[in-house]
Amino acid sequence: MSRPLVTAARSTALSSLPADLDPGRLPAHVAVIMDGNGRWARQRGLPRVMGHRQGVEALKSTLRLCSDWGIATLTAYAFSTENWSRPGEEVSFLMTLFEGVLARELEGLEREDVRIRFLGDLTALPAGLQSLIEDATARTASNAGIRFNVCTNYGSRHELVEVARELARRVQRGELDPEAIDEAAFASALQTAGESDPDLLIRTSGEFRLSNFLLWQLAYAELHITDVLWPDFDAVALATALGDFQRRQRRFGGVLS
Repeated sequence: MSRPLVTAARSTALSSLPADLDPGRLPAHVAVIMDGNGRWARQRGLPRVMGHRQGVEALKSTLRLCSDWGIATLTAYAFSTENWSRPGEEVSFLMTLFEGVLARELEGLEREDVRIRFLGDLTALPAGLQSLIEDATARTASNAGIRFNVCTNYGSRHELVEVARELARRVQRGELDPEAIDEAAFASALQTAGESDPDLLIRTSGEFRLSNFLLWQLAYAELHITDVLWPDFDAVALATALGDFQRRQRRFGGVLS
């Protein structure tokens, strides 16, 4: 039986921030591209679906660690618009897996004060999953703990096109002056409106690309690429990523005085 998403009795190993990390210099928002489930399964002679199952466990652990260590927001790339091109049986399994995990873990999310949101074109998802997403979003909307964003059927180019269309419609209705469209106006129409941009992007399995993920929001994020496959991503791997982040000098295009 899998562990609950966030356990009521946390171990010291999970709840304590590693001593070599500065609690005052943690990223407020961590984004993760969870890559390597299939390779993890293949290396063990297992079906790809077993990699996805283990990947869910890694995500649950990562959410738990981020919550315990004081990170305010975690955004995970769960299913991209391009993932529909995978074999039909794998896509069906993933949709069923999403439904099962969400139904099973919702009470734990509520109990631990997690606020969950789903980003992406949710209209293409199975009706049962859409219903669960709507319920989970509503039931956790007022929670004050970690913000957990799950990008499902998400593609950043699609998001940016939809923002452009929405701003154009506002101009057409006379509600918006084209000259008033600036970065703040554009950001306010993104699905992440109201959230801080990610400070740190973690990508597993050694791949060096963004894969159509949060292209606007990641403009100034620090990037941490690890060879660890996502199902093996654990407290040590997260601490390594955070340590890497804390060694960076974030200048945002300027220079340090």
